[in-house]
Amino acid sequence: MSERDRGSDDWQPWDREPPSGPATEPVPAAEPQWAGAAGAEPTTELPAGPPPPPYQPISGSWGAPPVPPAASSAHPVSQPEPRPGRRGPGWGALVGVALATALVAGTTGGIVGGALADRGSGSSGGTSVAAPQPGAGATTRPRGSVANIAATALPSVVTLRVEGADGGATGSGWVYDDRGHVVTNNHVVAGAGDSTITVVLSNGKQVSGKVVGRDASYDLAVVRVEGADLAPLPVGSSSDVVVGDEVIAVGAPLGLDSTVTSGIVSALDRPVTPGQQDDQSFINAIQTDAAINPGNSGGPLLDMQGRVIGVNSAIARVPGTSLGGQSGNIGVGFAIPSDQVSTTVDQLISTGKAEHPIIGVYLDSSYDGEGVRVAEDGPNGDPAVNPGGPADEAGIEAGDVITAFEGRPVSDDGELVVKIRARRVGESVRLTIVRDGRERDVTMVLQGSE
Repeated sequence: MSERDRGSDDWQPWDREPPSGPATEPVPAAEPQWAGAAGAEPTTELPAGPPPPPYQPISGSWGAPPVPPAASSAHPVSQPEPRPGRRGPGWGALVGVALATALVAGTTGGIVGGALADRGSGSSGGTSVAAPQPGAGATTRPRGSVANIAATALPSVVTLRVEGADGGATGSGWVYDDRGHVVTNNHVVAGAGDSTITVVLSNGKQVSGKVVGRDASYDLAVVRVEGADLAPLPVGSSSDVVVGDEVIAVGAPLGLDSTVTSGIVSALDRPVTPGQQDDQSFINAIQTDAAINPGNSGGPLLDMQGRVIGVNSAIARVPGTSLGGQSGNIGVGFAIPSDQVSTTVDQLISTGKAEHPIIGVYLDSSYDGEGVRVAEDGPNGDPAVNPGGPADEAGIEAGDVITAFEGRPVSDDGELVVKIRARRVGESVRLTIVRDGRERDVTMVLQGSE
């Protein structure tokens, strides 16, 4: 997918290079918004909500959270045995991406606008700090209960503090492997640059971290943590999730570290595009009613076996409210599916970049009929269908209308992009197109583009 033509309002290139924004203006009923943590002014990619009194940390000490009581071992004794720690790029899975429907998305990455004071005991001069231990619920509550899962998972969930040119930000993250890699959202660390990130453990100890890779399109990033031997969380398969499954969200909403909420999976494959025109993300989201608030971004969404099935990334915003008017959770939150997370994170750890599947066309965003229409021309005189690309090889032409992807109808440009991004490079996909009133199916092999 090539870069969008900023000077055209009639169409946008959706499928040459990874797009930096939606082809169409956000639907009024579904303005995606990153939910920054309390008290932040919106940044270019992270519009934030208002300070939520009385929890807004403006200045002074943060106040360390209580240290969870130590269990009899560093790992849960009553939790199902987690998978062995990942030592590098591991199992791959399908990648999910999506665009906003009639919902309003708002990110849950935390932005904190005041000074971030030190709290707890920090690591010093490369000295390794003691890793957090599971809380009492890991042994005193039944296996599979919310209390048991929360106590077991909390030592592997961290709070990330980022200092950038636009001020401070805070969000959540979780330990991915035994090499110190922590997964979070791109929008949480986007302002960090080469700066060191402060990683606050669940026992209040602080260590440092550095971004090793990030991808705005999938809204994922990996931070390497130094100075603590942290246990990774087991990762489940989001393809096994069904609507109604119970889930648990863990993170630092409103700057409140080690917060646990629970709910159910409300919907699957919900297309959501939080972010702004120049830094859009595409999430084929798991929708949940578990309370997710500013600051939860990057934290894990767990199933009732304590496995990560998603990364909390966005929350709904009531239509008509300003970007700065986000008041918090309204029971509609969104998480990046773990299948997408695993594939993208392994790429970020290996190369620092993620690969995006494309079909190689520009779409006409002025088209308002059924399906999605391929543009007549690309920007700067480029062809609308990339010569030699997947769509060209499959026989798609300028002006064709794409009505379905893998047999499922598509209604707008972003939805098609979402469905394509949910697949892997090299995978074959089937599109239904209409030309001159005649419908036919075409098959193509997805190409990759950074």
